[in-house]
Amino acid sequence: MTKRLVSVDDDLLAEAREILGSPTMKDTVNDVLKLVSDMEVWRRHTIRLSTMEGLDLHDPEIMKGAWR
Repeated sequence: MTKRLVSVDDDLLAEAREILGSPTMKDTVNDVLKLVSDMEVWRRHTIRLSTMEGLDLHDPEIMKGAWR
């Protein structure tokens, strides 16, 4: 981990800390960074499912074994 000196909005930090229940400022910042990263993965998966990009769920031959 790298130690960094940054200016942080105190109100936003307090709000995020309360929402996430993080015990420390460091935990809050790391929790928020992890959450943003996870949200991007969820967003990409949502787009993939909604467009069926790269998925074979519409192929009856592939799906026939899924409904046993």
